[in-house]
Amino acid sequence: MVLPAELLAAENSLLLLIDLQSKLAPAIHHSAEVEQHCRWLLEMARELAVPVLATEQYPQGLGVTLPSLLALLKSEEILEKIHFSAYQEPHVHAALADAGRRQIVLCGTETHVCVLQTALDLAAAGYQVYVVAEACGSRRDSDKQLALGRMQQAGIVIVSREMVAFEWLQRAGTAQFRHISKGWLR
Repeated sequence: MVLPAELLAAENSLLLLIDLQSKLAPAIHHSAEVEQHCRWLLEMARELAVPVLATEQYPQGLGVTLPSLLALLKSEEILEKIHFSAYQEPHVHAALADAGRRQIVLCGTETHVCVLQTALDLAAAGYQVYVVAEACGSRRDSDKQLALGRMQQAGIVIVSREMVAFEWLQRAGTAQFRHISKGWLR
């Protein structure tokens, strides 16, 4: 059963980066922008103490996580997978359960394969799922757009990175907001 969508809360969220890998990235439509948006979200999550996990689909073939993201991740946060849906991997399933967060913010590649299947499985398991549109990519933009539409029809919330950030922040006027707004909210 899918939980009703609500505002994101940093204390209830987890950022899940899906398969942002070195050998796959060159084939992704607007890959540099997708990588930049994912890095921005990862930095925001770190600043606001939101837990992060990242998956790698068959890294022997598709390469490891992109260097700009790898530099911000701990080795234990990177989970290898073979299923297209990360949630089908027992160790990913366990890591999500151990985190105890019910709101999962998804970004990564490919939108119409691994992001879509992960999002649908997470929603079926009762998580509130938020997919960051500009931080997802596919080889063809048409596949990405179809996947975003399908996810939305299934009750998954499609958001922008700033929607995530401002919901995590909740209010202006704090030292944290001032710090973040100086460097990241532009």
